[in-house]
Amino acid sequence: MSGETATEPRPKGDVVLEPAEPGTSSIYIRGVKSRAYLTWFTILTIAITSVWGAVTGILLPNHVQILEMGNWFTGADASIDLQQLTILQQSIDAGNATATAEQARQLELLTGFNAARAQSLAIISTIGVILTMLVQPIVGVFADRTRSKWGRRAPWILFGTVVGSLLLVLMRFAPSIAVLAIVFMLAQAVLNTASGPLATTVADRMPENRRGVASALGGFGNFFGGLLGGLLAGAFFATIGLDFYFIVAAFVTFSGVMFLIFARDRSSKDLEVTPFNWKQFFIGFTIALRDRNYRWVWVARILLTFGYTVSTALSLYMLQSYVHPALSQTEATALAPLLLLAGVPVTILAVLIAGKLSDKLGKRRIFVIVASVLMALSMLIPIAMPTVPGLFIQAIVGGIAFGIYLPVDQALFIDVLPDKRAAGRDLGVAGLGSNLGQALGPILASTVVAVTGGYVGIWVAAGVLVLLGAVAIFPLKGVK
Repeated sequence: MSGETATEPRPKGDVVLEPAEPGTSSIYIRGVKSRAYLTWFTILTIAITSVWGAVTGILLPNHVQILEMGNWFTGADASIDLQQLTILQQSIDAGNATATAEQARQLELLTGFNAARAQSLAIISTIGVILTMLVQPIVGVFADRTRSKWGRRAPWILFGTVVGSLLLVLMRFAPSIAVLAIVFMLAQAVLNTASGPLATTVADRMPENRRGVASALGGFGNFFGGLLGGLLAGAFFATIGLDFYFIVAAFVTFSGVMFLIFARDRSSKDLEVTPFNWKQFFIGFTIALRDRNYRWVWVARILLTFGYTVSTALSLYMLQSYVHPALSQTEATALAPLLLLAGVPVTILAVLIAGKLSDKLGKRRIFVIVASVLMALSMLIPIAMPTVPGLFIQAIVGGIAFGIYLPVDQALFIDVLPDKRAAGRDLGVAGLGSNLGQALGPILASTVVAVTGGYVGIWVAAGVLVLLGAVAIFPLKGVK
């Protein structure tokens, strides 16, 4: 590796490459430092992504539904049974029942409520992602230039985990959709000031032949964290409800502090940085996108993330309003994380195999293409089977696809970086692609529900977008 020299093995079997450039990270070949870094990198990844599983998957949709129920069903309608009203709507749609005048009035409220909760959830989810899109690349640039005794990334990771956790606590007390939207927007943006620099530590500290394995652990952490947060939030929602915000916040804070202590980086106080120039700063964000290969990988990530988010944005509401027979809010809340659990064994297996196999074969693109096509095919299952078993089968097949995609996509981005010295900046732009897809997904999903009055169009849109993600990988040149 250019600009680096190997040192003598350190005590306890540590073997590292110390970079010649002052203030940058040691690269861990093997040993205690390598294991400590990978362990706490994975744990912190799990903690951060548990927020998205618990909050965006369970707490936020329920929080929005509770607030919208209070807006739409008032007075004598406040005690209405949403599940029974939905089942009545399904019976009428199937031609098995006819509504009375009073039932027709309530069904009109149900239609308005369904559109309102979908749109409110989409707005809240989207504005947080949009702010993150602006913050994450900027944080990436400044993290590349940060001088501290804890290294370049540590101050951002500490700020993101601690302050982000405090904002999660504040979400618990949001009394309206507007307040909830503002606090969640800030929480999501702040938490991403930690997740971006954390992901960049792979490029900082791992040798090229181990990035696939490290990315696989990150991919595992991403998936398992979302699953863990969703399962626990779903299991405990009936007893502690929105107070689960407190548990997630504590986990994130603890993991962030432990990462800084037990996976401590080299000091970056002697880092050499050029004078800051705002013009070059903004132009810098376009540098990676001028590279042909980087640009196509970026587009592919947007499309796959867009499609995947479309299919998952309204999962809780889909269990209440799409499947036959409809589930109650309590049943749907408990079942939603189990859909993820169904794919856990195959997803974990796919993550580990794909990461190692891509390193061994020296190939990335074929894995991304296969994962995208397989995910697109999984979107057809709920269309043919609009039932709970149909959603479980989709979750398993989609889990395999996502397990293949996660580690290889991150490794592919690192491989096509046009300037490894600006990894924080350019991986921040890569994260912008994920955020853009996540921002667009809820908007499209809620629009489909508002326009069509149903959910089947969500699966069609998701499948087309993910398939286009596979097509975007074909133009890559010189990349295996």
